[in-house]
Amino acid sequence: MKPILAELLTIGDEILYGQIVDTNSQWMSVELDKVGIKVIRKTTVGDRENEILTAFAEAETRADIVLITGGLGPTSDDLTKPLLAKYFNCELKMHEEALAEVTEFFVSRGRELTDINRQQAALPICCTKITNPIGTAPGMWFERNARLPDEQVKVFMSMPGVPHEMKKMMTEQVIPKLLETYQMPVITHKVIRTVGIGESFLADKISTWEKSLPPHIKLAYLPSLGEVKLRLTGFGDSPVALQNEIDLLTEKLLPLAGEYVYGYGDEPLEMVIGKKLREKKLTLSIAESCTGGYLSHLITSVPGSSDYFLGSMIPYAYEVKMRQLGVKPEILEKYGAVSEPTIIEMANIVRAKFNTDIGVATSGIAGPGGATPDKPVGTVWIAYSDKNHTVTKRLQLSKERMINIRMSSAAVLNLIRLSLPSQ
Repeated sequence: MKPILAELLTIGDEILYGQIVDTNSQWMSVELDKVGIKVIRKTTVGDRENEILTAFAEAETRADIVLITGGLGPTSDDLTKPLLAKYFNCELKMHEEALAEVTEFFVSRGRELTDINRQQAALPICCTKITNPIGTAPGMWFERNARLPDEQVKVFMSMPGVPHEMKKMMTEQVIPKLLETYQMPVITHKVIRTVGIGESFLADKISTWEKSLPPHIKLAYLPSLGEVKLRLTGFGDSPVALQNEIDLLTEKLLPLAGEYVYGYGDEPLEMVIGKKLREKKLTLSIAESCTGGYLSHLITSVPGSSDYFLGSMIPYAYEVKMRQLGVKPEILEKYGAVSEPTIIEMANIVRAKFNTDIGVATSGIAGPGGATPDKPVGTVWIAYSDKNHTVTKRLQLSKERMINIRMSSAAVLNLIRLSLPSQ
């Protein structure tokens, strides 16, 4: 089945200038994907007639559906409505039903309906009005090729840029109308989450598997700090058959990259670790220096983390590592705070102090200062400790402070994943 393609067009200088962030396009992409519509492009243009008309024409050549937000206000710089009338070669005319709705909107709020606001009800005569139940600017639905049997219907849909108005219109009216207009293909996604391997190394490991993917299933690499997500997207007619095919492909992937796969879907690493700790009835405590509480923040961002997380210390200063945590002065003096002996002490001591099954620790040079010739910025030691063993790892990260903090925290979570007892 031919995919149904959509382009999202945002109109307004305020978007281009960065005065307003376009959150509409992200939300619309998610909702369209749910019903099988593939977004192929997102475009933003300013409040200039020629650029807007060009954007209309170019979008129509690429997409079946063009969803437009912004530029529907009552002032002279709001050009979307008159330019849509020009593009579809039809005049603006007062729409009586729209006028009644705008009038009721103002009367119900005890406000005067001015001549400028009255113009909100003037619509191109070739469009279908889409009611805006919580605002003054109606939506406008345009169609081309609706009566041509061999041509795909082209839809232009213009909506307010105000997010809550657009979302209500999309959810209650636009998406149902699109589903009536088009026969949608099935789109299925599966996200496979990996940690502890870079994007290029992962791609090399799974290259043979990737090359064997059928044409209707696409792979995307979604890297972020500390992890890489693999997204399989399949297109077909049967959701059950497509899901089964993607699951089978995932099974074939695991022998190649299974040691790095920690989960699927929307669950981040801290949530997966939390489930494992809860299932095994294990408790955790943390001593974090260079991560400054960020690791504890990740752990406690998971609802119900009090079942397994007892607490943490942030012994940031040398003196606090000795006096409050209890690291031996001779270890600090001989090896320094950023060292394997120190990180082993930190993990073992915090486990004992909090009487937990597991203790983990971080110590490093987050930057930009504090480096030495043998310990440059980005040098980090992490450790895991339980009653059976202690595991350490040295990381050599970047020169950027926040990147180092976040990547160190992800590395500790992965160290927990790899070091947990099997029983």
